[in-house]
Amino acid sequence: MTRSTTHTRIRTTRTRSTRRIILGATAGVTLSLAAPLAASAHIGVTPDTTAAGAYANLTFAVPHGCDGSSTTEIRITIPGDVITVTPTVNPNWDVAEVPSETDPDYTAAVVYTAKTPLTDGLRDTFTLSVPLPDGEPGDALAFPVLQTCEVGSTVWDEETVEGEEEPEHPAPIVTLTEASTDGHGAATEEPETATAEGDSVSATAAATSDPATGTAIGIGIAGLVTGLAGVVLALWALRRRSA
Repeated sequence: MTRSTTHTRIRTTRTRSTRRIILGATAGVTLSLAAPLAASAHIGVTPDTTAAGAYANLTFAVPHGCDGSSTTEIRITIPGDVITVTPTVNPNWDVAEVPSETDPDYTAAVVYTAKTPLTDGLRDTFTLSVPLPDGEPGDALAFPVLQTCEVGSTVWDEETVEGEEEPEHPAPIVTLTEASTDGHGAATEEPETATAEGDSVSATAAATSDPATGTAIGIGIAGLVTGLAGVVLALWALRRRSA
């Protein structure tokens, strides 16, 4: 074997090792971004307060359709602990309350029907004003959502268990915190009626500050930084090995 052939094989081996390390690091970056982005694609709810016994505006965000199909209807199921609900008007949707079969005085669900189907990839929000029940900090209220599209539908009703992997279609959850001590926002006080413009601004602000989305973006950035650091370290190690 000639010296030149030996050098060629060494260079080829190093090149293959470099490719494997870079591909591995790139895959790590991709996976670190994929998980949080998938989480942010769920239908979620953002409350303006979670204090037990308070009135809350719950903003539900719909970020996409059903496997590419446009959304035509959103049905939000109201938990039995919520005794009344006031839907906020969305000018692009018709809204109706569905009474409970066992007690017509209570609302079992709120249904928003699109005047024009919401194109997949576009986002919209729906806000409900509700009195949160009296409860203990940590009590969870689930608001299952049925998303109907031009083709197919998605049911967001799976239970999220702490410490376990998040389900594919989790139900939107509001977790109660300690009741307010000053009585501000208590369920015995009706919230002030906002103008349509004010409602729109509030819904937009709530959607923008969605904690789930913010957390997902933060995790994604952290994962990207970690992955890029891995690539740099891998290249540095290879340079030392070849030196």
